[in-house]
Amino acid sequence: MPHGLGEFSDHTAGPSNDLNDISERPFTNDFEVNALPVSIEAESILDTRSALHTSEDLTTKSLADAQRRAFVLRTIALLCACSFSIGSHYASNILGPLKSRLHRELGTSHTEFGLLIAAYSLNSTWTPLVGGLMANRLGTTFTSILATGVIFLGQLLLLVGDICGNVRLMALGLFVFGLGISPLAVIQETIIVRFFRSHGLGLSMAFGLIAGKGASFLSARTAYPLTERFGTRAPFYVATSLTALSVVTNLVYLACSRWLVTGAGAELEAADIKHEARKRMNIDMTGAQALEHVAERKYVKIRSIIKLGDVFWAYVCANIFCGMIWAPFIHLAPNLIEQRFGLSEHEAAVQGSYLLAGSMVLYPVCGYLVDTIKQRNIILRLLLLASVFTLGGYMWLASPPNLTKNALPGIFAFAFGHGYSPLLLVVLVPQIVPSKYVSTALGVHKCMEQTGSTLFQTMAGLLLDSKKPKGNIFDQEMHQYLLDAFVILNVLQFLSILFLGYLRRKQVIVQNNAPKLSRVDIPEAEPLLQAGSSTEIIQYTTIKDSSLSENELEGTADGAELQRGKVMAFCCVALFVSAWVLFMCTAWAKLGKGK
Repeated sequence: MPHGLGEFSDHTAGPSNDLNDISERPFTNDFEVNALPVSIEAESILDTRSALHTSEDLTTKSLADAQRRAFVLRTIALLCACSFSIGSHYASNILGPLKSRLHRELGTSHTEFGLLIAAYSLNSTWTPLVGGLMANRLGTTFTSILATGVIFLGQLLLLVGDICGNVRLMALGLFVFGLGISPLAVIQETIIVRFFRSHGLGLSMAFGLIAGKGASFLSARTAYPLTERFGTRAPFYVATSLTALSVVTNLVYLACSRWLVTGAGAELEAADIKHEARKRMNIDMTGAQALEHVAERKYVKIRSIIKLGDVFWAYVCANIFCGMIWAPFIHLAPNLIEQRFGLSEHEAAVQGSYLLAGSMVLYPVCGYLVDTIKQRNIILRLLLLASVFTLGGYMWLASPPNLTKNALPGIFAFAFGHGYSPLLLVVLVPQIVPSKYVSTALGVHKCMEQTGSTLFQTMAGLLLDSKKPKGNIFDQEMHQYLLDAFVILNVLQFLSILFLGYLRRKQVIVQNNAPKLSRVDIPEAEPLLQAGSSTEIIQYTTIKDSSLSENELEGTADGAELQRGKVMAFCCVALFVSAWVLFMCTAWAKLGKGK
């Protein structure tokens, strides 16, 4: 079991000290709580409280039972969240090993294959942000079933397009598929943060993401063998079945989500509080209005993103370069190493699948290190190490094949660097933004990563088709240009991570030098509603010197930093528009004309 999933610290014993699970926690997990109780004579406003929030006279045995029950329910929630993405990850990685087969049977060119992959990632340039905002407004439970349903519909269209031999219908299926894939990832990560923020988040997030990466590896490893054994349609049938299974599992989670949140003592979402306020409106007007106030403070407005500061925008830039050097290479690698090292389609597919194998081992290891090593810069150091390894992999593959002889050292170097770094980009978010912005920040992270991926995937296809083929010499020349571009982009990614680390250190210094808050300093603090009996307790939190409250965060974003936030937001929108324009123009000119 993940380290920390079943461990409970001493502060879970009483209702006044277990605010970790229900409060809006900013930046880091290290903060102290000073409670100022105010009694309100009313019925219990919130039903959703776990056995951990019982009175202080709990016996040791009953407390241990409550802890075990919460651990079991958090584990069930984690398993459900893991299963959401199995079908989508399997389906999204079946095309890479089949590129040569699609070229041979459907006549697809390099550009058309690039457009197919770009069609999958195109909508991910904006849907993660919308998905994050929807999760904030509607709740993760309702939004997740929408995402898995859209993914299943897109996979059906992809299957029909392959059966009919229609590349445009396949592109449409991937376009619809992409509407749900990134929002689902944001929702999955938000659910895990919700249940495990104070219970080993790093390792829990690793197990949440490893399910998808495992499905991706199995997809890359089995897609070509399935076509040989069961026919060319077999990978698409398997992918469709798994996406349907994800929908069924999501329906199960939808049915039992309230029970899981109640029993695990998970943080309440704005949608949960809003729902409870509507239920209590006719019974307790004062209590309902208090809940409405709490819910409103948890809502995020899109314009608030510009207030998140320089560290957040440096993080966004790093994500753009990560998107350019990760996903496009994974999809192009089988065909690239097949042509560059003279391998068969089967051998190239097998070696290409190793690119995704590292995650299944490295995610848990990385999650454990993040949870146990308390140095603030451990995440950024691991990101820099990952960038060095992917750079080494690209440099090996970009070297003359007659010297390197074998692609495996480069593949393994990339697999190690990429094997844990996506996890780091996720667990870094709760450290650099306040709690209520987590789902929105994860959405921006996914948007810009997929924008970079879409741009480079489309340009890579155009590069490989930029001249008329002249045999293997031409292929080697174009592949060399492509690998050189990957090397340059990897260097830029490394520099962007260094810059992010520099800004993060400055931010920590500012936080540590900031004046400490006291009870009299926080009239605007958000009330935390905790039901212990028929009396409702409203408590306020103060933040330790290592963290900033939401009000302090927004205050630091005034002036020059706020203006930089506006400029960065404009640049991100411009990059997003350029990705769409490039894709649409290329698709209009090239798609469906490969035969």
